[in-house]
Amino acid sequence: MRRIVLGLIYSILMRNFLRIIVGVKYHKQDLLKKNKQFVIVSNHNSHLDTMALLSALSSTQLVKTHPVAAGDYFGQSPVRAFFTRYFVNAILIPRTVKKGEQNPIRVMSEILKKGHSLILFPEGSRGEPEKMQEFKKGIGLLMKMNPQVHYIPVFMKGMGKVLPRGERLLVPFDAYVCFGEPILCRSTDVEAIVCEIEKSIMDLAEITTIKPEK
Repeated sequence: MRRIVLGLIYSILMRNFLRIIVGVKYHKQDLLKKNKQFVIVSNHNSHLDTMALLSALSSTQLVKTHPVAAGDYFGQSPVRAFFTRYFVNAILIPRTVKKGEQNPIRVMSEILKKGHSLILFPEGSRGEPEKMQEFKKGIGLLMKMNPQVHYIPVFMKGMGKVLPRGERLLVPFDAYVCFGEPILCRSTDVEAIVCEIEKSIMDLAEITTIKPEK
């Protein structure tokens, strides 16, 4: 039932809405099919970022792919937390860990140990449109603990102009979601892994002309 619900929302409704109404264009989306398990890492400018990434997945991938969301924001109330977990398939992670709480990196690692996939925004929060913030070291720690899992770099352009931070009204605008090749981390050093992932996303950002797939 969950697979049907997520497939209907993202593979049909949201995908067509983003493509036709908003103007989102996907580049090399087929690279998602290369691996059964992965960690998608992307820049972050809008709440639509998660929707765009989920909409690129197949219905089979959707049920096993979990966006990582801020628990203090999306879990403010039981209702919001339920909707985020059920309809977005997200896992809620506290941005500030209190004494006695489980380590968020270990929570994410356990998801990967089960053979599921994750969607992560290493910047930690939405920044200004078209500007990348410094990456947090959490992605480096996670990938060091799971060296057998490929990460897929993604660069999104224009999403922050479609739905800027603090705005609730969508503005149709040409936006691009560009996927890179699945990669296994070459280093075992946390900081080096973070730099490697950041560079792989920046390399995608340098693609000035993106031809959307039909």
